[in-house]
Amino acid sequence: MTKKINAALIYRECPSLSPNYFFTNLYNFFFKAMKRNDEIEVTYFSGGKSFDATKLKGKFDVIVLPDNQNKTGDAAIPDQIIGLDKIDIPVICKPGDFHDALQFDPNFYHEKLKITAYFDMEHPDYFHKYYPKNFKFKTIFIGLEPSLFTNLTPFDKRIKNKILNSGNVGNRKLLSRFITKLRKKGNNTNFDFYKLRTMCNLLPYVDYTSTLQHEFIGDKYPQLLQKYSASIAASTTTPTRKYLEIPAAGCLTFMEVTEKNRGKYLQFKDDENVIFINEKNYKKKFCEYLDDPENKKWQEIAKRGQYHAKNNLSNDKGVDLLVDLIKEII
Repeated sequence: MTKKINAALIYRECPSLSPNYFFTNLYNFFFKAMKRNDEIEVTYFSGGKSFDATKLKGKFDVIVLPDNQNKTGDAAIPDQIIGLDKIDIPVICKPGDFHDALQFDPNFYHEKLKITAYFDMEHPDYFHKYYPKNFKFKTIFIGLEPSLFTNLTPFDKRIKNKILNSGNVGNRKLLSRFITKLRKKGNNTNFDFYKLRTMCNLLPYVDYTSTLQHEFIGDKYPQLLQKYSASIAASTTTPTRKYLEIPAAGCLTFMEVTEKNRGKYLQFKDDENVIFINEKNYKKKFCEYLDDPENKKWQEIAKRGQYHAKNNLSNDKGVDLLVDLIKEII
């Protein structure tokens, strides 16, 4: 029998690692999916503001961190992890939003935490847009918890004359966007991240649900998706976890895939298991569906998209890839 990898996950209790937060993708990956994998044994260490890592020496193969700093979001890791330079255990890390690195020096935290490699669901090119080219990075799918996407309303019983759009959108007013950029010292605004998603809300046949102002937050998001036969996954700069969740819910997914957002790495196929959209063709693609919503081809596309997402992009597949990364570095 092959010896299991012994992993120490060092974290700090915070909202984003809670099962009751408005998003639960991190909790489900680190505290559920990692436990299900037969190749890895995870021990959890909640460190508060400080954690002494020297007690891990000789007992673990790898240290896993759910963030690389606490400057821009939740305090997901201890402010101090003492003794990393004395224990000779490689450290792998899921960083926060990559663009947050514009607000701090990633080299500082890279050295402070002795990080060997990074992982997240984005394309490596997007990671290296904000982090040094020599930092090792692996794409690992995080966010799709399979058990949440079972026993949903059948496709033919859902709303067909509307298309669901959900999540953050930007402010279309130029002055507002300019002021926001000044406050953020030139960093991207929500409009930059979600331009097409924002544009879709101008269409009368698009139903919009915001990120938080509804009951379908966290693990309840599939309950919103199951109301609609069709839904929009649109992110201008890089795919988000909605690209995994929406097809997994059995929706006909109108998915923004462009050279800019590098969406093809998820290996969905246009007109086979999703419908690719961009800023030039999205209205045409929506109308093709809405003009003939009973056409069985839409259900077949949705069914194939669901299969691809649940079998190739789930948390369990992500942990398999995480194990591969660990094997590369230990």
